[in-house]
Amino acid sequence: MNDIVAKIRGDKGIWAIVFLLALISFLPVYSASTNLVYVIGKGSTLGYLIKHLGHLFLGFVIIYFVHKVPYHYFRALSIFGIPIVIVLLLYTLTQGTTIGGSGASRWINIPFVGIGFQTSTLAFMVLMVYVARYLAKIEDKVITFKESFLELWLPVFGVLILILPANFSTTALIFTMVCMVVYIGYYPIKYLLFIIGLGILALTFFILVAKAFPDAMPNRVKTWEKRIERFTSDTADEDVYQIEKAKIAIASGGIKGLGPGKSVQKNFLPQSSSDFIFAIIVEEYGMIGAFGIMFLYLLLFVRFIINAHKATTLFGKLLIVGLGFPIIFQALVNMSVAVELLPVTGQTLPLISAGGTSIWMTCASIGIILSVTKKEEEIALDLEEKKNREEALQRIIDKEVEAELGDFSIDDESNNEETNPLEPILNK
Repeated sequence: MNDIVAKIRGDKGIWAIVFLLALISFLPVYSASTNLVYVIGKGSTLGYLIKHLGHLFLGFVIIYFVHKVPYHYFRALSIFGIPIVIVLLLYTLTQGTTIGGSGASRWINIPFVGIGFQTSTLAFMVLMVYVARYLAKIEDKVITFKESFLELWLPVFGVLILILPANFSTTALIFTMVCMVVYIGYYPIKYLLFIIGLGILALTFFILVAKAFPDAMPNRVKTWEKRIERFTSDTADEDVYQIEKAKIAIASGGIKGLGPGKSVQKNFLPQSSSDFIFAIIVEEYGMIGAFGIMFLYLLLFVRFIINAHKATTLFGKLLIVGLGFPIIFQALVNMSVAVELLPVTGQTLPLISAGGTSIWMTCASIGIILSVTKKEEEIALDLEEKKNREEALQRIIDKEVEAELGDFSIDDESNNEETNPLEPILNK
């Protein structure tokens, strides 16, 4: 165990919080899986637990190997990554599959493995790294809107347009996070406000086109409308059913909760192990468990802020902000949906909800963040080692000088005694 700990680098606080969140996830996922086993009649609870364990194990393997890569390598990888994710998103939009009744193509099946992969999560991560690279490249340079639009915003809008038809919530999350990162990266505010306005116009145009040609994108705009209408009224539909069951679960939990595995609403919530797992946590572990989860995310957020402040390069700072803050924001969105502060979005609870793609991409983002903190840690260790070497060398020099001065004083006294020409006269 000591050998494993000795090989990991980076912020130990982030490592500890991520491991604790992953460890906490086992009991809720195991408990909520009974919905799929006994209600839907699919698989076994032990099988879902082992599957979740496999997802988390692979996630930590990803963290370990990614955090070993020097973070400046991701600059070049993001340039090649943008065309790749655009191709994957195009394929997903035209040939992708639906999972869990999403009603839109969000997944692709990996050949020979039989694993579904949600391409929008990969696009999210690659795009944030690309934005951080561009902002670091133009640091201390005069920014023109034309140049920034072609190099920065054209790829951003290209990715968002391909995600929007299938996943509005992820599109909104990505656009919000990109705007936040470019603001922190000293992008001119007047240009940013123009881009936000342009984004609103583009969304309006998309909705109008989707309404005019409903066969092109069936059910998507109607789904958004229904969710907004449901959020602002009491219309009875599937989303209302899920929210009502989630609120019943939260109310049943009280302060201490019903106890591990004793949730009742997990048998009625369709997405009890993923989108609405926070409601199951509150029902089984009460407000104590809910505040405990929120406290861990708050600690993780604080560690991100501290390490972003410590980063010595703008690229490193923006990587931590661009990849770390969305994890916290996504967690807040998931918990807000469970308590009906937001409409149903389909966002999972990072590192806790069941699901391979979300766990792996979150772990990849954390690995990149740890790579940045590892570099800063190595710089600090090098400086400390250099300081210690200088102090040790100075002590050696001081000892040698002190020894030389001591020998010189003794020799000087003996020489004076032997060569003093007045000694014979003084003796007489």
